[in-house]
Amino acid sequence: MIMPVVLVVILLVVQFALWFHGRQVADAAAREGARLARLDTDSWQQDAEARAAEVLRAVGPELLSGATATAWEEGDRRGVEITATAVQVVPLLPSTTFTVTARFGGPVECFRPDDGGEDCQ
Repeated sequence: MIMPVVLVVILLVVQFALWFHGRQVADAAAREGARLARLDTDSWQQDAEARAAEVLRAVGPELLSGATATAWEEGDRRGVEITATAVQVVPLLPSTTFTVTARFGGPVECFRPDDGGEDCQ
């Protein structure tokens, strides 16, 4: 009689662990993509999204399904947002429960001369 309850608890613990690990992988991919997005280059969007996707494939190819990396820019800040769904172990729970979103970014890095000249272009 206790066995079904113990089994459900174990599955829920495993599900939470997979969701948490998936969130950590998405965070790492977003950080790597944001590092390239902050560089002042012409192809920053493609470079950032490609690097984030590369990290997702290398670290957890089966851990996150439907993962998308989207580069964003807000004023002088750039970054990457990752959206995915973690692996589902408990079949009765809705899959939207295990959505993972990670967003990282920062100010654009560029050269500023010591003489107080022009800002970044």
